Amino acid sequence: MADDIETSFQKAIDNGKINGAVICATDAAGHFVYDKALGKRILLSGEKIPQRLDDVLYLASATKLIATVAVLQCVEDGLLTLDGDLSSIAPDLASKHVLTGFSDDGETPLLEPPAHPITIEMLLTHSSGMAYDFMNPHLAKWNKKFNQPEENSRRGVEVAFSYPLAFQPGTSWMYSPALDWAGRILERVTGRTLGEHMQQRICNPLGITDAQFAPVTREDLRARMVDLNPQDPKGLGRAVAGGNGDANLRSKGDFGGHGLFMTGADYVKVLRSLLANDGKLLKPSTVDDMFQHHLSPEASAGQQEALASPMGVFFRVGVDPETKMGHGLGGLLTLQGVDGWYGERTLTWGGGLSLAWFIDRENDLCGIGAVQPALPDFDGETVAALKQTFRRDVYRKRAAWKEQQQTL
Repeated sequence: MADDIETSFQKAIDNGKINGAVICATDAAGHFVYDKALGKRILLSGEKIPQRLDDVLYLASATKLIATVAVLQCVEDGLLTLDGDLSSIAPDLASKHVLTGFSDDGETPLLEPPAHPITIEMLLTHSSGMAYDFMNPHLAKWNKKFNQPEENSRRGVEVAFSYPLAFQPGTSWMYSPALDWAGRILERVTGRTLGEHMQQRICNPLGITDAQFAPVTREDLRARMVDLNPQDPKGLGRAVAGGNGDANLRSKGDFGGHGLFMTGADYVKVLRSLLANDGKLLKPSTVDDMFQHHLSPEASAGQQEALASPMGVFFRVGVDPETKMGHGLGGLLTLQGVDGWYGERTLTWGGGLSLAWFIDRENDLCGIGAVQPALPDFDGETVAALKQTFRRDVYRKRAAWKEQQQTL
């Protein structure tokens, strides 16, 4: 029998590989619901208590989907356009040059001016030319030479991600801090913080009250934080990031690429709203557009290279390499269906190394699986396998539920 959630996750808990997990899946109508809290979370005191569905999770890069929705609301409001030049709103972004390497002595960066303007569409699809510095040796070198943070300092998006582009805008693909920049652009055109916008335009319509960007200061949320324990006394989300909490330790302001804390039960409300296309967050036509492939032919070729690279296992988020893939607004997009699993144009991504989400409109199913790895010995192989068990087994549970409904 294929791995099921209950057996596989419990085995990992018993073996000390993970502390617990929160899994929430549903169809658009809310008829099929699979909500499961497994294992225990560890309090700051060291006491262990049962994991609950309303425990507060560190979303890491799962923040990007919610930031995408927020930015698309600005497009609907007429404050932004998907394909417009952003130089008047973000001249500091528009003026970024492309780093092609360094001089022979390794001291002088070789820079080219941008050949095309960066657009919101590029930011939302990781085709803007930006890349995370830890994924690009040239950017890592530039950052080490010119952009080292001062000890104990916190930096906003513009400073933290001030380094140059890795390729010409729109000509390739690489996972990037583009959603952090998109969030700052939202703040500039709305005059409020990303967190304020999300609360008013995303959380309030869906009845979500338990969400805050790092650092989490609300005591009622801190009391339920999974990532506030002896291994993570500052509540940085270290386990989600495989043991590293620098992203939240050094950030100042609301980072749309990684900074949100929220419950799994609330995150699935966002997924379900997009699955149902209920108009609470975005116009139906905008949601439809999220599930279209948005990369140019050049950028598509760059994405395919990245998917086939050694880092591709992370960029495919559980999808087989043989499956045709593209990129929608908010995540990876399957361009063909997989028998018994994801339908064509399923939108999916994750957060850190331990969280996964998907929205499958063809099969009317969405879900979030948040594994809570045990530290200090992070077991990436076990965590990756459990994420895949979640992705697959919720489909089997839905099929079994359907069969049961037919017999009633």
